[in-house]
Amino acid sequence: MPSVKSQHAGDMLFETYAGDYKIMNDVPPTPEWGGKGRHPTPPDYFVASLSSCIAAFVQQYCDQHDIDASGMYVEIHYEKATDPAHLKELMVDVHLPNADVGKRAEAIKRVSGHCTVHETICKMEGLPVNIHDSTGQVASA
Repeated sequence: MPSVKSQHAGDMLFETYAGDYKIMNDVPPTPEWGGKGRHPTPPDYFVASLSSCIAAFVQQYCDQHDIDASGMYVEIHYEKATDPAHLKELMVDVHLPNADVGKRAEAIKRVSGHCTVHETICKMEGLPVNIHDSTGQVASA
């Protein structure tokens, strides 16, 4: 099973390993969190993964249907909420500035909803968390 590993790199920086790639994460630059704005935050990466996933699906669709996707970009607008901290009111805008999509607009909208990240968000029913301690066993709560 594929996995992604994140570890503390000091000074509230985190290194995340996804396959052969290392991604640096910072925490929000607030007194509470102590980030310094050196790298995107985990929520930034969350939204970026959704945006790039949708862009890939739209690009593939456009390529298959001879739609000019040059200059295409996906922009996601969102609000940050508290108690508990979460993102809300995510809104996706797909920009195809050199295409006349006409009747294919609904199909492009449907395709964007089929990206793996979007499907995962929609289908999640929880997130199991296991704590592994110094004994090598899963600690019970």
